[in-house]
Formats: sequence, structure tokens, C-alpha cells
Amino acid sequence: MIAVIDYDRGNLHSVTSALKRLDIPHIVTDEPDELRQADALILPGVGHFRDAIDSLNQKQLISVIKEEAVKKPFFGICLGMQLLFDSSEEGGYSEGLGLIPGTIRRFAGIDENHEPYKVPHMGWNELVFHQPDHPILKGLKEDYAYFVHSYLAFPEDEATLLAYSNYHGRVPAIVGKGHVIGAQFHPEKSAAFGQALLKNFYEQSVLSIKKL
Repeated sequence: MIAVIDYDRGNLHSVTSALKRLDIPHIVTDEPDELRQADALILPGVGHFRDAIDSLNQKQLISVIKEEAVKKPFFGICLGMQLLFDSSEEGGYSEGLGLIPGTIRRFAGIDENHEPYKVPHMGWNELVFHQPDHPILKGLKEDYAYFVHSYLAFPEDEATLLAYSNYHGRVPAIVGKGHVIGAQFHPEKSAAFGQALLKNFYEQSVLSIKKL
């Protein structure tokens, strides 16, 4: 059973609809005990980093997330991925969950030739696998994914970068450390590739752990 964390900042409908299409058992909850009992956790996210952290604080979910993320598979989506990092500059400095070393910064909006470019980064963009042998990418081929974001991750450790796209520079698209995986794009909106990625998260993490 996967628990989708409800903290009033995630696109729960699109995520749960994708899980239903894949016949992946799941619940939507903000109850700490249910999060502890789940086999894996998904943290969706849409909106502002500081608001999201404030909401997680108000629901008293940060400590349980940090505890459970080192024990079981954990998947952050879009803003949910950004929350995995140490901090963000969105709306001023805010601390994140600290599960992956690094920070979140806004796209510069000006390229190396001093020409402006569009922010947010929105639409379909091709992925490049940085660590193609990682279990989350097993059986997958480089494909396009759907992005909508104005801020991007700057991981401190290159080993945490699993895949990236290019938009006026390298954009970390999939990151991971231990049980924790994050996708900057929306898998639930990324057609067949996104469905396969969610299926991999379930099969390569949840099911493999249950077999041990």
C-alpha cells in the first residue's frame, strides 16, 4: 500500500488517477500513523515552497516524513521533489526536508548571451539518463516528460542525479538518495514514460522490499 501525503499543496487527483490506472493500491492521508503503516510514500506538490513547508509543519508531518523516508520507498513529485532538498530561495530562504543535499533556486531567465528566456520552464522536454542502471529507470528508455516549474534543483552530490533535461542549462529531472526518489516533472502527466516510471517505483521498490 502506497500512502499519498495530503498536505493541501498537491495535485492529488492527477496522482491518484495515475495510480488507479496502474492498479497500484494506495490511500490519501495526512494521518501520521497511516504514513508509518504504509509500504511507501508519495509526496506530490504544486505551488510555493514556503507555503508547502508551512502546511507540512501545521499538519505536524515533517518529523514523520523524515523518519519514514529512511525506512521505506519515498517519491517526491514536482514541488514534492524540491521539498526533498535542504533549502529553497523561493520567497526568501526556507529550509526543506533535508533528505537530499542541495538547494532550490529560480531559473536565471537570462542566458549566457544575456538574452531573456521564458520562465517558467513549461511543456515537454527530453530526458537524459545520468545513471541508466538505477532501479527506478530499469527497462526505461530516454523519452519526453512534462515540466511546469520556475525553480530548479542544485544537488550538492553528483551521485544523487539520476536523469536531467536541458533548458538553458542542465535541469535535474530525477534525483535519488537511498530510499528517496524525486521527479521534477509530473509523471502522472507524462504519458507512457511517466506511467512506466510510477510502475517502476512500485515494482522496483515496494514489491522488491516485500519479497525480502
